[in-house]
Amino acid sequence: MLNHLIRLRDGRAAHRLEDSAGFSHYVAGQAVTLADTEALLKLKPGPRRSLSARFGVQALAARLCPVEMEDGTVAIFALAEHVGSDQADELARRIAEAGLPAAHPARYILNASLLLAVARDAFTRQENPVENAYARGALAEAFHEMVEWGVLNGASDLHLNVRLGEAESEVKYTVCGRYIAPECFRRMPTGMLMEILSVAWMDISGGNGAVFDPRSEQQGSLSRQYLGREVMLRWASMAAERGPSVCLRILEKNRMAEIPALEALGYPSEQITLLEQALNGSGGAVVFAGTVGSGKSTTLASLIARLPAGRKVVTLEDPVEYTIPGAIQNSIARRLDTEAHEAFATKLRALKRSAMTDVLLGEVRDRETGRAFMDLSGSGINVYTTVHAPSVALITERLASDFIGVSRDFLAMPGTLKLLVWQALLPKLCQCARPMRLEARRDTAIARRLQAVSHLFPGPSEALRVRNPEGCAQCRRQGVPELHGYEGRSVVAEMMVPALQPDFSEWVRNRGRGFVQPQLRPALVNAMNQAYRGMFDPADIEERFHGFDLEKSMREAQSRQQGQPPAIARLQAAGAS
Repeated sequence: MLNHLIRLRDGRAAHRLEDSAGFSHYVAGQAVTLADTEALLKLKPGPRRSLSARFGVQALAARLCPVEMEDGTVAIFALAEHVGSDQADELARRIAEAGLPAAHPARYILNASLLLAVARDAFTRQENPVENAYARGALAEAFHEMVEWGVLNGASDLHLNVRLGEAESEVKYTVCGRYIAPECFRRMPTGMLMEILSVAWMDISGGNGAVFDPRSEQQGSLSRQYLGREVMLRWASMAAERGPSVCLRILEKNRMAEIPALEALGYPSEQITLLEQALNGSGGAVVFAGTVGSGKSTTLASLIARLPAGRKVVTLEDPVEYTIPGAIQNSIARRLDTEAHEAFATKLRALKRSAMTDVLLGEVRDRETGRAFMDLSGSGINVYTTVHAPSVALITERLASDFIGVSRDFLAMPGTLKLLVWQALLPKLCQCARPMRLEARRDTAIARRLQAVSHLFPGPSEALRVRNPEGCAQCRRQGVPELHGYEGRSVVAEMMVPALQPDFSEWVRNRGRGFVQPQLRPALVNAMNQAYRGMFDPADIEERFHGFDLEKSMREAQSRQQGQPPAIARLQAAGAS
């Protein structure tokens, strides 16, 4: 027996013993990593067939798999985090008890796509009916492994992009607003990903279509527990030119205790005051805008959670994302290929007879929800909703667009709109961030950015920080270096109170022609305020909004317009402090 120090899956150190068979009490450090398909094909002796069915471990095929090699020995192929697990050790013990010789080395580390290919005998010419009978289970398990990674790493979306004309396809995630491809799911075989999607679609409820169709748009949902949490997946597929692209929004259900406060989301005290004031009174709409994934629904839930207990709140959502205390919540699933939905219309009629004081209308995105918005907002109750718009000043333009069709006269009517909010999410710097002035001495790009920031948004430059690309123990994530140096995200927002804007009604009715655009404190300025508090890297602010050189040109162009106040003076008056 040999005594070795190894590191378990949870990071704890432990001693294990390796016996003469080479299987039981396995030392994780002895595993050989097969980085890609080429390395697997070069392996001598290579894999002959999967033994998952023989040992009854088909359900584990996406994590570990016993494999008979070409020389008759047996090896365990596994993900890195499972190669030294208790399950792998138990499997090794059972293989040894069966009298099968151990391969040398006895275990191999593969990424998720390669492991699934091995488990399904994709690298052998042999037909294995027993293994094929369990293919669906292995494919489903692989799908859930991908979702589980997203849940574990706080991803908002899982993206499965099929490239039908290519050998490999993409598995990506949205984490902290970044579109990333973790190492463990890279080089996913296209054929296998198509099979995974076909199997996963079988468990989707409320979907349009009995089978997964790569040539049409489909949507639906799936609820399941991951890591002890109740998670709902919202499936939306698109028939793209190169192949189907499936986006799965990852939503934790029953998150009542996890609704963050407005302060925790990043709203400053002056904006929280405006939000709280919008909760008072009877009638009028509060509209949140932003791009997809900008945190609108989270802010809306946080705001409504502040309503007093004496108010009756009813919601119409697609789907319910947060459990809001005291609210009567309704999930309304609407199909992509239908303009009118009887279930939605029926729920709306019932809603108007519910004697509520406040209504959350999840999103205004088409004529059907536009009519619902007008109906509810014009009935004297408080309405809270979201819309996709590029700025707070263009919320009314989006609502009045041909696609949604809300009447301009209705939007211009005093009291219809109480508060308009546009927000975005920016990645927050970890505590390991570096001073920008020091980094500017050795990086010319940072030096140019610092000069531009100091000119456009004067402030204490010593307070500015930039991301540490190496990260630290607190922020470093294995396989996703794009996220090193960040710790979550924070809101930046701009707001408009229509009642306080001169000529707002005329501005809405005339599409802004002939009237001065409402004077606002732009979200860009608010973001730079936070940068001077060390929260954001100015490079991330540029990426989210626009370059500082363009900002300078825009200000100069606006200041030359006759009849307009100089933009530079106006923005500097509201500038970073």
